[in-house]
Amino acid sequence: MKSHVKAVVIGGGVVGCSVLYHLAKAGWTDIMLIERSELTSGSSWHAAGGFHTLNGDPNVAKLQAYTVQLYKEIEEISGQSCSLHLTGGVMMADTPERMDFLRLAHAKGRYLGMDTELITPSEAKAMFPLMDETNFVGAMWDPVEGHLDPSGTTIAYSKAAKKLGAEIVLRNRVVELTQEVDGTWNVVTEQGTVKAEHVVNCGGLWAREIGRMVGVELPVLAMEHMYLLTEPMPEVEEFNKSTGREMIGVLDFKGEIYTRQERNGILLGTYEKACKPWSPVNTPWDFGHELLPPDLDRIAPSLEIGFKHFPGIEKAGIKQIINGPFTFALDGNPLVGPVQGLTNFWCACAVMAGFSQGGGVGLALSNWMVHGDPGFDVWGMDVARFGEWAGLRYTNAKVRENYSRRFSIRFPNEELPAARPAQTTPLYDTMLANNAVMGDSWGLETPLWFAPQGKEPKDIVSFHRSNDFGPIGEEVRATRERVGVTEIANFAKYEVSGPGAEDFLNRLMTNRMPKTGRIVLTPMINEFGKLIGDFTIAKAGEDRFMIWGSSAAQKYHMRWFEKHLPKDDSVRIHRFDQTLVGLSIAGPKSRDLLQKLVDVDISTKAFRFMDFREMAVGGAPCLVNRITYTGDLGYEIWMAPAYQRLVYKAIKDAGEEFGLVDFGMRALLSMRLEKNFPTWFRELRPIYGPFEGAMDRFIKLEKNDFIGREAAAKEQAEGPKLRRVSFIVDAADADVMGDEPIWAKVSKDYGTVEKPHGYGAPRFDTGGKEIRGSKAAEGASAVRGIVDGDWRVVGWVTSGGYAHYVQKSMAQGYVPAALAEDESAGLFEIEILGHRRPARINVEAPFDPSGEKMRT
Repeated sequence: MKSHVKAVVIGGGVVGCSVLYHLAKAGWTDIMLIERSELTSGSSWHAAGGFHTLNGDPNVAKLQAYTVQLYKEIEEISGQSCSLHLTGGVMMADTPERMDFLRLAHAKGRYLGMDTELITPSEAKAMFPLMDETNFVGAMWDPVEGHLDPSGTTIAYSKAAKKLGAEIVLRNRVVELTQEVDGTWNVVTEQGTVKAEHVVNCGGLWAREIGRMVGVELPVLAMEHMYLLTEPMPEVEEFNKSTGREMIGVLDFKGEIYTRQERNGILLGTYEKACKPWSPVNTPWDFGHELLPPDLDRIAPSLEIGFKHFPGIEKAGIKQIINGPFTFALDGNPLVGPVQGLTNFWCACAVMAGFSQGGGVGLALSNWMVHGDPGFDVWGMDVARFGEWAGLRYTNAKVRENYSRRFSIRFPNEELPAARPAQTTPLYDTMLANNAVMGDSWGLETPLWFAPQGKEPKDIVSFHRSNDFGPIGEEVRATRERVGVTEIANFAKYEVSGPGAEDFLNRLMTNRMPKTGRIVLTPMINEFGKLIGDFTIAKAGEDRFMIWGSSAAQKYHMRWFEKHLPKDDSVRIHRFDQTLVGLSIAGPKSRDLLQKLVDVDISTKAFRFMDFREMAVGGAPCLVNRITYTGDLGYEIWMAPAYQRLVYKAIKDAGEEFGLVDFGMRALLSMRLEKNFPTWFRELRPIYGPFEGAMDRFIKLEKNDFIGREAAAKEQAEGPKLRRVSFIVDAADADVMGDEPIWAKVSKDYGTVEKPHGYGAPRFDTGGKEIRGSKAAEGASAVRGIVDGDWRVVGWVTSGGYAHYVQKSMAQGYVPAALAEDESAGLFEIEILGHRRPARINVEAPFDPSGEKMRT
């Protein structure tokens, strides 16, 4: 075993071996993988071995597609077979709501280049004759699904990595991790200490324990997972013989089960509601190639539905029941990337779908380590997406919820209850008393909308406009015509101070820093010229700045800030989190209301648009910004939590004469739509340049040499390929939710859509003949693919909804820059729940396009 290496990968499962292979492929050959036992001895060896490309996050889906394509490569390099079975698979919908979900997934697949099809239950039965198709209303076919040999695949990764120069050390547990002053890691093992520049936690079942070695409590939990294998079935053998093909994989939402062929029988697994964590506090180090006792009673309800839906399986004998632990994060996606607060400590864990995601995780992490950027939009997997509130008990509750909902539909207006409330402001009880429907905003309870008195404050979940539609409209209209108040504690808040503060911020941000008492809006880009932040910055005094940004990105941004801090201690950064909370008032009467609460002049000339001031509001010391996300006249008022109730009561009392209303986050987001304002992590993401994101006026290329300036200048000079635009959509009873394809009636291929994967599996009709195209499921769009005559998919929706004051359904998204200012009718359509709706670009904001109201 070497004593010094560039990087140590801890953990020899499929993810660790993938990371090792990709690092070696990227040119880092002085690397070592250390495994406590044998390769695959955690979760990998007993996995069902299925793979697919579909994912709720399209960016994760891209990495899953890469993983599937990678298997041929590692087979060729290693000489080790992965036993790849590319059978294709179907998702079965038993209700109209689940069919709507499949239409959404199918639409997302268009701009990802996925060759999915909406098909009838009879067509699905032709490929899996063990089902009773009368239980279903439709299905979606995906040719890029299948299964493989978990152990063989992991070995293929490891052999390929070793051929490229990597070292693998087995039967050698890591017992301690320490770091020297120069940043070098001491990886202390049972066989000695290895010094490394980088450490990667691919610990799988032991990832939590590895994290604790460096003082980090990762939000990961292992769950027991069961699947069963049947005895050989004559029906399976007959299908194989008559068609020359394997049976496909099937996912049944209602039964919460997945099933596929395994040899001459069937594999059937379930994500049961009565799920059970495994070792919820500590993972025993001596656990290895072992299985857990089966518990058929726990999965009996799912099996009962499964046998009804697939009666051919019920008659089969059970050969083996597999029950083994594997790990989840809170939302089911992996934890990948550098850990904020530590130097060169990386995570690649909680990859519960290791054979769908392992290759993509390895690629993204190796890019990140070697080149400084993952090369993809990996926010959905970034370890920084969870805050300190995601502790052990919170994680255990949320992972159980996620596991039990693995095959459940998540509606766009659905708030999940587990582990809530985690964080609350002093106004939490007051908001509940006001009939607020609360939502989870990065662990914080935040008012979403207010139900009328006498009505239950509860969302009726739906893909269509729901019971919040009317009340949100009332909140918007009252705010636009009079004045409204909302909580804004869910913003990120920072203070940057010290003699080097202004130079530091000028180096990080694209806009010039403001003068004392003034505010600027500014993006932040990385060295590749991609958007990684969007902030409001106020200069509060000499060498002191206040910054506001996206709550969900607090650790993401702190990681970047810390990376670029000067070494001379001339800059200090403080993250307030919930030690600073806020309220916003907006609308034409907001100045009149605030003037009653302060003892200073806040007239238009005395307190201008984009001014910042410290003042007492209702007698409480506050920070006040003359700006709001509504795009109307308004103010953000920030205070210590101890004063929030006092300030809120003062606003409510003074606002009575002006017709003040409470409004929630959904009304706020509706108002930002009619101003064409973007949101962070929907419109503004690290796959877009600042000019693509239409942030031109905030990019000051002539100022100092900020990070990413050269790349931004190049983008401006060459012209952006894409452009963020706003649409008015001729919607029916459903608005866009995000990730829908944008169609345009154009003859040119603009090349904005991902190309198809190149993998595919044939389907069969009821007579066993191969299908090369089929009728769509009833009620769904008959158009498949990304081209339909003169129409083609040219872009994608990032977010949208209903803009209540202008009474328009609106969407934002990205299209080729050449089309971005074409407001012609009949040029665009946006696909909503399987139906293409006419859409028209709206260059100017529908509400107050000149910005006169917010400047008055």
